[in-house]
Amino acid sequence: MKLLSVTPLAQVSDMIGVVTFGIITVMALVIAVLVINFFGVWIRALVARAPVSILSLIGMRLRRVPIAMVVDNRITAMKAGIQITSDQLEAHFLAGGSPAHVVIALIAARKAGIFLEFDRACAIDLAVKGTNKSVIEAVTTSVNPRVIDCPNTASGKATIDGVAKDGIAVKARARVTVRTNLDRFVGGATEETIIARVGEGIVTAIGSAESYKDVLENPDRISKTVLAKGLDSGTAFEILSIDIADVDVGENIGAKLQTEQAEADKRVAQAKAEVRRAAAVAAEQEMKARVQEMRAKVVEAEAQVPMAMAEAFRNGNLGVLDYMRMQNIQADTQMRGSIAGSDKPSTPGQK
Repeated sequence: MKLLSVTPLAQVSDMIGVVTFGIITVMALVIAVLVINFFGVWIRALVARAPVSILSLIGMRLRRVPIAMVVDNRITAMKAGIQITSDQLEAHFLAGGSPAHVVIALIAARKAGIFLEFDRACAIDLAVKGTNKSVIEAVTTSVNPRVIDCPNTASGKATIDGVAKDGIAVKARARVTVRTNLDRFVGGATEETIIARVGEGIVTAIGSAESYKDVLENPDRISKTVLAKGLDSGTAFEILSIDIADVDVGENIGAKLQTEQAEADKRVAQAKAEVRRAAAVAAEQEMKARVQEMRAKVVEAEAQVPMAMAEAFRNGNLGVLDYMRMQNIQADTQMRGSIAGSDKPSTPGQK
Protein backbone atom coordinates (compact mmCIF):
# COMPACT_ATOMS: atom_id res chain seq x y z
CA MET A 1 0.00 0.00 0.00
CA LYS A 2 2.84 2.38 0.73
CA LEU A 3 4.46 1.69 -2.65
CA LEU A 4 1.25 2.54 -4.51
CA SER A 5 0.86 5.92 -2.74
CA VAL A 6 4.49 7.06 -3.26
CA THR A 7 4.67 6.46 -7.00
CA PRO A 8 2.03 9.05 -8.09
CA LEU A 9 3.61 11.74 -5.94
CA ALA A 10 6.94 11.14 -7.57
CA GLN A 11 5.42 11.40 -11.00
CA VAL A 12 3.75 14.71 -10.14
CA SER A 13 6.98 16.02 -8.74
CA ASP A 14 8.81 15.02 -11.90
CA MET A 15 6.21 16.74 -14.08
CA ILE A 16 6.47 19.95 -12.06
CA GLY A 17 10.22 19.83 -12.40
CA VAL A 18 9.98 19.40 -16.17
CA VAL A 19 7.52 22.30 -16.49
CA THR A 20 9.64 24.49 -14.29
CA PHE A 21 12.71 23.66 -16.32
CA GLY A 22 10.84 24.46 -19.55
CA ILE A 23 9.68 27.81 -18.20
CA ILE A 24 13.13 28.66 -17.02
CA THR A 25 14.54 27.65 -20.40
CA VAL A 26 12.03 29.81 -22.28
CA MET A 27 12.72 32.74 -19.99
CA ALA A 28 16.41 32.23 -20.48
CA LEU A 29 15.95 32.20 -24.24
CA VAL A 30 13.84 35.36 -24.09
CA ILE A 31 16.40 37.05 -21.91
CA ALA A 32 19.16 35.93 -24.26
CA VAL A 33 17.29 37.32 -27.26
CA LEU A 34 16.69 40.58 -25.44
CA VAL A 35 20.32 40.79 -24.41
CA ILE A 36 21.52 40.02 -27.94
CA ASN A 37 19.17 42.52 -29.61
CA PHE A 38 18.71 45.32 -27.13
CA PHE A 39 21.29 45.12 -24.37
CA GLY A 40 24.04 46.79 -26.34
CA VAL A 41 21.81 49.70 -27.36
CA TRP A 42 20.25 49.91 -23.91
CA ILE A 43 23.57 49.95 -22.07
CA ARG A 44 24.96 52.52 -24.53
CA ALA A 45 22.04 54.84 -23.88
CA LEU A 46 22.29 54.25 -20.15
CA VAL A 47 25.99 55.03 -20.02
CA ALA A 48 25.46 58.18 -22.13
CA ARG A 49 22.82 59.37 -19.61
CA ALA A 50 20.10 59.15 -22.23
CA PRO A 51 18.32 56.04 -20.96
CA VAL A 52 15.68 54.24 -23.01
CA SER A 53 13.57 51.50 -21.47
CA ILE A 54 13.63 47.96 -22.77
CA LEU A 55 9.90 48.15 -23.43
CA SER A 56 10.42 51.20 -25.60
CA LEU A 57 13.10 49.36 -27.55
CA ILE A 58 10.82 46.38 -28.02
CA GLY A 59 8.02 48.69 -29.20
CA MET A 60 10.33 50.33 -31.73
CA ARG A 61 11.32 46.93 -33.09
CA LEU A 62 7.65 45.94 -33.44
CA ARG A 63 6.90 49.25 -35.21
CA ARG A 64 9.92 48.70 -37.51
CA VAL A 65 11.72 51.79 -36.34
CA PRO A 66 15.55 51.75 -36.53
CA ILE A 67 16.46 51.44 -32.86
CA ALA A 68 20.10 52.41 -33.21
CA MET A 69 19.21 55.53 -35.21
CA VAL A 70 16.73 56.78 -32.61
CA VAL A 71 19.01 56.01 -29.65
CA ASP A 72 22.11 57.51 -31.26
CA ASN A 73 20.31 60.74 -32.19
CA ARG A 74 18.86 61.03 -28.69
CA ILE A 75 22.32 60.54 -27.21
CA THR A 76 23.68 63.25 -29.54
CA ALA A 77 20.90 65.67 -28.54
CA MET A 78 21.26 64.96 -24.82
CA LYS A 79 25.02 65.47 -24.98
CA ALA A 80 24.38 68.87 -26.63
CA GLY A 81 21.98 69.81 -23.83
CA ILE A 82 18.79 69.37 -25.85
CA GLN A 83 16.02 67.47 -24.11
CA ILE A 84 14.35 65.15 -26.63
CA THR A 85 12.54 61.91 -25.88
CA SER A 86 12.79 58.78 -27.93
CA ASP A 87 9.05 58.97 -28.58
CA GLN A 88 9.47 62.36 -30.28
CA LEU A 89 12.20 61.08 -32.55
CA GLU A 90 10.23 57.94 -33.32
CA ALA A 91 7.09 59.93 -34.14
CA HIS A 92 9.04 62.19 -36.53
CA PHE A 93 10.56 59.16 -38.27
CA LEU A 94 7.13 57.55 -38.69
CA ALA A 95 5.88 60.84 -40.17
CA GLY A 96 8.51 60.54 -42.91
CA GLY A 97 11.09 62.95 -41.53
CA SER A 98 14.77 62.62 -40.78
CA PRO A 99 15.52 62.69 -37.04
CA ALA A 100 19.25 63.01 -37.76
CA HIS A 101 18.74 66.24 -39.73
CA VAL A 102 16.48 67.65 -37.05
CA VAL A 103 18.97 66.93 -34.25
CA ILE A 104 21.89 68.42 -36.20
CA ALA A 105 19.82 71.52 -37.02
CA LEU A 106 18.80 71.95 -33.36
CA ILE A 107 22.42 71.68 -32.25
CA ALA A 108 23.57 74.20 -34.89
CA ALA A 109 20.81 76.64 -33.89
CA ARG A 110 21.65 76.24 -30.19
CA LYS A 111 25.35 76.87 -30.81
CA ALA A 112 24.52 79.96 -32.90
CA GLY A 113 22.16 81.32 -30.27
CA ILE A 114 19.08 80.95 -32.50
CA PHE A 115 15.85 79.91 -30.82
CA LEU A 116 14.45 76.85 -32.59
CA GLU A 117 11.92 74.46 -31.11
CA PHE A 118 11.84 70.76 -31.88
CA ASP A 119 8.36 70.96 -33.41
CA ARG A 120 9.42 73.88 -35.64
CA ALA A 121 12.49 71.95 -36.79
CA CYS A 122 10.33 68.91 -37.56
CA ALA A 123 7.89 71.07 -39.53
CA ILE A 124 10.73 72.55 -41.60
CA ASP A 125 12.19 69.10 -42.20
CA LEU A 126 8.85 67.79 -43.46
CA ALA A 127 8.28 70.94 -45.56
CA VAL A 128 11.51 70.48 -47.51
CA LYS A 129 10.96 66.77 -48.02
CA GLY A 130 11.31 65.82 -51.68
CA THR A 131 13.39 68.90 -52.51
CA ASN A 132 17.11 69.49 -52.69
CA LYS A 133 17.02 71.39 -49.40
CA SER A 134 17.08 70.35 -45.77
CA VAL A 135 16.42 71.77 -42.33
CA ILE A 136 20.19 71.85 -41.80
CA GLU A 137 20.57 74.17 -44.79
CA ALA A 138 17.78 76.38 -43.46
CA VAL A 139 19.55 76.79 -40.11
CA THR A 140 22.94 77.22 -41.80
CA THR A 141 21.56 79.96 -44.06
CA SER A 142 20.10 81.65 -41.01
CA VAL A 143 23.57 81.65 -39.42
CA ASN A 144 25.59 82.33 -42.59
CA PRO A 145 23.59 84.45 -45.10
CA ARG A 146 23.70 83.34 -48.71
CA VAL A 147 23.89 85.33 -51.95
CA ILE A 148 21.28 84.99 -54.71
CA ASP A 149 21.96 86.16 -58.27
CA CYS A 150 19.25 88.29 -59.83
CA PRO A 151 18.36 87.29 -62.46
CA ASN A 152 18.99 83.62 -61.96
CA THR A 153 21.53 82.42 -64.53
CA ALA A 154 19.60 79.16 -64.87
CA SER A 155 16.68 81.08 -66.40
CA GLY A 156 18.75 82.00 -69.46
CA LYS A 157 18.75 85.75 -68.78
CA ALA A 158 21.99 87.52 -67.92
CA THR A 159 20.63 90.97 -67.03
CA ILE A 160 17.45 92.77 -66.00
CA ASP A 161 16.51 95.34 -68.65
CA GLY A 162 14.74 98.61 -67.90
CA VAL A 163 14.10 101.80 -69.90
CA ALA A 164 14.72 105.27 -68.46
CA LYS A 165 12.47 108.22 -69.25
CA ASP A 166 14.81 109.38 -72.02
CA GLY A 167 14.21 106.13 -73.89
CA ILE A 168 17.65 104.57 -73.31
CA ALA A 169 17.66 100.96 -72.10
CA VAL A 170 19.75 100.07 -69.03
CA LYS A 171 20.88 96.52 -68.26
CA ALA A 172 21.52 95.66 -64.62
CA ARG A 173 22.57 92.62 -62.62
CA ALA A 174 22.13 92.39 -58.86
CA ARG A 175 23.28 90.15 -56.01
CA VAL A 176 20.84 89.73 -53.14
CA THR A 177 22.09 88.69 -49.70
CA VAL A 178 19.40 86.84 -47.75
CA ARG A 179 19.09 85.09 -44.43
CA THR A 180 16.60 82.36 -43.61
CA ASN A 181 13.67 83.44 -41.45
CA LEU A 182 12.90 80.26 -39.52
CA ASP A 183 9.60 81.63 -38.22
CA ARG A 184 8.29 82.06 -41.78
CA PHE A 185 10.12 79.19 -43.42
CA VAL A 186 7.05 76.94 -43.40
CA GLY A 187 4.50 78.48 -45.75
CA GLY A 188 6.77 81.34 -46.84
CA ALA A 189 7.60 82.19 -50.45
CA THR A 190 10.79 80.75 -51.92
CA GLU A 191 13.86 82.20 -53.65
CA GLU A 192 12.00 82.54 -56.96
CA THR A 193 9.69 85.10 -55.36
CA ILE A 194 12.65 87.09 -54.04
CA ILE A 195 14.24 87.12 -57.51
CA ALA A 196 10.99 88.16 -59.18
CA ARG A 197 10.33 90.97 -56.70
CA VAL A 198 13.87 92.31 -56.89
CA GLY A 199 13.74 92.22 -60.70
CA GLU A 200 10.46 94.13 -60.70
CA GLY A 201 11.90 96.70 -58.29
CA ILE A 202 14.99 97.22 -60.45
CA VAL A 203 12.87 97.75 -63.59
CA THR A 204 10.69 100.25 -61.70
CA ALA A 205 13.70 102.13 -60.34
CA ILE A 206 15.28 102.38 -63.80
CA GLY A 207 12.00 103.49 -65.35
CA SER A 208 11.60 106.30 -62.81
CA ALA A 209 15.03 107.76 -63.63
CA GLU A 210 14.99 110.89 -65.79
CA SER A 211 18.01 109.74 -67.80
CA TYR A 212 20.15 106.67 -68.16
CA LYS A 213 23.06 108.82 -66.99
CA ASP A 214 21.47 109.12 -63.56
CA VAL A 215 21.45 105.34 -63.26
CA LEU A 216 25.05 105.02 -64.39
CA GLU A 217 26.21 107.77 -62.03
CA ASN A 218 24.37 106.45 -58.96
CA PRO A 219 23.62 102.73 -59.26
CA ASP A 220 23.18 102.56 -55.48
CA ARG A 221 19.94 104.50 -55.83
CA ILE A 222 18.46 101.38 -57.42
CA SER A 223 19.44 99.16 -54.49
CA LYS A 224 18.23 101.72 -51.94
CA THR A 225 14.90 102.14 -53.71
CA VAL A 226 14.35 98.39 -54.05
CA LEU A 227 15.48 97.61 -50.49
CA ALA A 228 13.08 100.19 -49.05
CA LYS A 229 10.05 98.40 -50.52
CA GLY A 230 10.15 95.48 -48.08
CA LEU A 231 10.35 92.80 -50.74
CA ASP A 232 10.92 90.03 -48.18
CA SER A 233 7.38 90.31 -46.82
CA GLY A 234 5.67 86.91 -46.75
CA THR A 235 8.81 85.07 -47.82
CA ALA A 236 10.99 82.53 -46.00
CA PHE A 237 13.95 84.91 -46.14
CA GLU A 238 15.07 88.24 -44.79
CA ILE A 239 16.82 90.49 -47.31
CA LEU A 240 19.98 91.95 -45.80
CA SER A 241 21.31 93.87 -48.81
CA ILE A 242 20.84 94.33 -52.55
CA ASP A 243 24.04 95.12 -54.43
CA ILE A 244 24.12 96.18 -58.08
CA ALA A 245 26.91 94.06 -59.51
CA ASP A 246 26.87 95.43 -63.06
CA VAL A 247 25.17 98.23 -65.02
CA ASP A 248 25.38 98.65 -68.77
CA VAL A 249 23.71 100.77 -71.44
CA GLY A 250 21.45 99.05 -73.94
CA GLU A 251 19.91 100.23 -77.18
CA ASN A 252 17.93 103.43 -77.69
CA ILE A 253 14.45 102.07 -77.29
CA GLY A 254 12.83 105.53 -77.53
CA ALA A 255 14.45 106.31 -80.88
CA LYS A 256 13.63 102.86 -82.14
CA LEU A 257 9.99 103.27 -81.17
CA GLN A 258 9.86 106.72 -82.77
CA THR A 259 11.39 105.34 -85.96
CA GLU A 260 8.88 102.54 -86.06
CA GLN A 261 6.07 105.03 -85.37
CA ALA A 262 7.29 107.31 -88.17
CA GLU A 263 7.47 104.35 -90.53
CA ALA A 264 3.95 103.35 -89.59
CA ASP A 265 2.72 106.94 -90.08
CA LYS A 266 4.43 107.02 -93.50
CA ARG A 267 2.67 103.82 -94.54
CA VAL A 268 -0.64 105.27 -93.37
CA ALA A 269 -0.03 108.50 -95.31
CA GLN A 270 0.94 106.51 -98.40
CA ALA A 271 -2.22 104.49 -98.10
CA LYS A 272 -4.33 107.65 -97.79
CA ALA A 273 -2.50 109.24 -100.75
CA GLU A 274 -3.13 106.12 -102.79
CA VAL A 275 -6.82 106.36 -101.92
CA ARG A 276 -6.90 110.01 -103.05
CA ARG A 277 -4.97 109.17 -106.25
CA ALA A 278 -7.37 106.37 -107.03
CA ALA A 279 -10.28 108.73 -106.44
CA ALA A 280 -8.70 111.34 -108.73
CA VAL A 281 -8.10 108.74 -111.45
CA ALA A 282 -11.68 107.60 -111.17
CA ALA A 283 -12.91 111.21 -111.37
CA GLU A 284 -10.68 111.81 -114.42
CA GLN A 285 -12.03 108.75 -116.15
CA GLU A 286 -15.52 109.89 -115.32
CA MET A 287 -14.84 113.33 -116.81
CA LYS A 288 -13.39 111.74 -119.96
CA ALA A 289 -16.53 109.67 -120.28
CA ARG A 290 -18.67 112.79 -119.92
CA VAL A 291 -16.55 114.59 -122.57
CA GLN A 292 -17.09 111.71 -124.97
CA GLU A 293 -20.78 111.86 -124.19
CA MET A 294 -20.88 115.59 -124.95
CA ARG A 295 -18.96 115.06 -128.23
CA ALA A 296 -21.44 112.40 -129.21
CA LYS A 297 -24.26 114.86 -128.59
CA VAL A 298 -22.42 117.52 -130.71
CA VAL A 299 -21.92 115.07 -133.57
CA GLU A 300 -25.58 114.16 -133.34
CA ALA A 301 -26.56 117.83 -133.48
CA GLU A 302 -24.22 118.48 -136.46
CA ALA A 303 -25.76 115.56 -138.30
CA GLN A 304 -29.14 117.23 -138.08
CA VAL A 305 -27.95 120.44 -139.89
CA PRO A 306 -28.02 119.03 -143.49
CA MET A 307 -31.35 117.45 -142.75
CA ALA A 308 -32.72 120.79 -141.57
CA MET A 309 -31.38 122.52 -144.70
CA ALA A 310 -33.00 119.91 -146.93
CA GLU A 311 -36.26 120.33 -145.06
CA ALA A 312 -35.99 124.11 -145.50
CA PHE A 313 -35.49 123.68 -149.29
CA ARG A 314 -38.55 121.47 -149.51
CA ASN A 315 -40.68 123.86 -147.53
CA GLY A 316 -39.46 126.91 -149.49
CA ASN A 317 -37.91 128.57 -146.49
CA LEU A 318 -34.43 128.52 -148.08
CA GLY A 319 -33.68 129.69 -151.62
CA VAL A 320 -30.80 129.05 -154.02
CA LEU A 321 -29.29 132.47 -153.42
CA ASP A 322 -29.39 131.90 -149.69
CA TYR A 323 -27.70 128.56 -150.13
CA MET A 324 -25.00 130.10 -152.39
CA ARG A 325 -24.41 132.90 -149.92
CA MET A 326 -23.95 130.31 -147.14
CA GLN A 327 -21.52 128.35 -149.29
CA ASN A 328 -19.49 131.52 -149.93
CA ILE A 329 -19.37 132.22 -146.19
CA GLN A 330 -18.21 128.68 -145.48
CA ALA A 331 -15.52 128.86 -148.16
CA ASP A 332 -14.33 132.21 -146.84
CA THR A 333 -14.20 130.85 -143.28
CA GLN A 334 -12.34 127.75 -144.43
CA MET A 335 -9.80 129.90 -146.29
CA ARG A 336 -9.19 132.03 -143.24
CA GLY A 337 -8.79 128.92 -141.13
CA SER A 338 -6.25 127.49 -143.56
CA ILE A 339 -4.29 130.71 -143.45
CA ALA A 340 -4.37 130.70 -139.66
CA GLY A 341 -3.10 127.06 -139.67
CA SER A 342 -6.20 125.58 -138.04
CA ASP A 343 -7.33 122.17 -139.18
CA LYS A 344 -10.54 122.38 -137.26
CA PRO A 345 -13.67 122.76 -139.40
CA SER A 346 -15.07 126.23 -139.03
CA THR A 347 -18.55 125.51 -140.31
CA PRO A 348 -21.03 123.20 -138.73
CA GLY A 349 -21.53 120.08 -140.80
CA GLN A 350 -17.96 120.02 -142.15
CA LYS A 351 -15.28 117.58 -141.05
